Amino acid sequence: MSDITVVGSGASAVHFALSVLEKGYAVTMLDVGYPPEEAVNPRDTLNGLKENLVDPVDYFLGKKFESLILPDAGKEYYGFPPSKNYVFRAPGLLRERSEGFAPLFSFARGGLAEAWTGGAYAYNDAELADFPFGYDDLEPFYSRVAGRIGMLGARDDLERFHPWHANLQPPLEFDEHSALLYAAYERKRERLQKKHSCFMGRSRLAVLSRDMDGRQACDYSGRCLWGCPSDSLYVPSLTLKACLGFPRFTYIPGMLVSHFTYGADDRVATVTAWDLEKGRPQDFPVKKLVLAAGTLCTARIFLASIQRRTGQSMELSGLMDNRQVLIPFINLKLAGKPFKAETYQYHQLAMGIETDDPRHFVHGQITTLKTGLLHPIIESVPLDLKTSLFLSRNLHAALGVANINFHDDRRPGNRVAIAGAPDPLRAELRIRYAPPPGEKKRLQGLISRVKAILLQLGAAVPPGMLHVRPMGASVHYAGTIPMNRGKKSLTATANCRSHDFDNLYFVDGTCFPFLPAKNLTFTLMANAARVAEREF
Repeated sequence: MSDITVVGSGASAVHFALSVLEKGYAVTMLDVGYPPEEAVNPRDTLNGLKENLVDPVDYFLGKKFESLILPDAGKEYYGFPPSKNYVFRAPGLLRERSEGFAPLFSFARGGLAEAWTGGAYAYNDAELADFPFGYDDLEPFYSRVAGRIGMLGARDDLERFHPWHANLQPPLEFDEHSALLYAAYERKRERLQKKHSCFMGRSRLAVLSRDMDGRQACDYSGRCLWGCPSDSLYVPSLTLKACLGFPRFTYIPGMLVSHFTYGADDRVATVTAWDLEKGRPQDFPVKKLVLAAGTLCTARIFLASIQRRTGQSMELSGLMDNRQVLIPFINLKLAGKPFKAETYQYHQLAMGIETDDPRHFVHGQITTLKTGLLHPIIESVPLDLKTSLFLSRNLHAALGVANINFHDDRRPGNRVAIAGAPDPLRAELRIRYAPPPGEKKRLQGLISRVKAILLQLGAAVPPGMLHVRPMGASVHYAGTIPMNRGKKSLTATANCRSHDFDNLYFVDGTCFPFLPAKNLTFTLMANAARVAEREF
């Protein structure tokens, strides 16, 4: 029996595991763990793949053209290529029903961050006000994780929102579009800050600008969306690989954890997983159990375990997610110009918009479109096909999308529960979410401000193309068993140990009591390393 059993292999799971392995603990990790395919022609650029692959259509669009997003006003702008299908593959046993929420699940080796865009932003003291610790407590672990994964950033106007920490590499070269936008910001900085409370700077990215630990610096191949062949863009499976180098680490894929058992002393005794290959359950005795399966799957395991023993159907309240608004725009200075494919493909610029409450600042990431899947945006242009195709050829280099993120608070009406059969494996996960009062008015005000900001930067927002993403689309889920300064059922200690089960821990978003506007993945990793250091 290992000292610690971890469920999941996502960003928080692997950094917790690596931290306790470095301290000498024996760790078993249970995971479904769908693996990716090997990178094809790793030395080719994106355009090189188009020329050298026998069937480039199969690679870029899929055997059944599954990466195409057909015209539908309610659908997403962002599509995923076939090479990322494994990230969103789910076991047939998973059942869920949602109201007001469009959840995404991942059972991939490395979790959802295998398909992230690398945005890595530290929480500041204002954003940590509801947490039982402050930035000074978390900063050493931000720095430790940044040194592990490779991050880049610059000291600029965004430092007022994103605290500076150690182990940041210098930023990548701007693509032409991002360079023009940032130059416009620098010329109009005073006006943008004074009139719109807008500050801009470099995105903090989990990407290498220098070689590190056998990984190559970004070579600007243009393949970010399809999977970085040089591993310069960090994904959690890289840390899982580091864990596998420890003799006291046991990784068991193909295991869908359904529940844990516990005795009268309220200590977890075993965890049960369904062996997907053999089609039968398997019990694993545990000393300490760490749930890191993602907020929704962790909730399912927790609730199913209690229901199985007591027959009681419980709910967990306080589910949070970041509302996101996508605002396509056209940089007028680049109209008619060719674009360069050999650049970093995701966002290189970020913006922060101050509000009356520093906890509620609005976070934006600006993606200038280069080799991404353009058809979801082009098809939404309110023009005929011939004109739209003409525009796509002549405005490709000028297209961009501002992804605007909003904070979320825990509210009792946003709940996760299970229902159905007493067998935990067949229980249905039920999710209910309602946005906060006054959200529509608040969004309208901020959207108008962002449009005005983009116009100041020389970018126009075409009418009718704005997209308010459904709740659940950002996949920044958190808040169902929050850290709490006092001892209360269905909460966790400052070190993320359950107040209900003495040897149970949560190191994913489950235990976050507040959700700032920025991406939470970097804080998930830092907090997992903190729990490993402070509690074990």
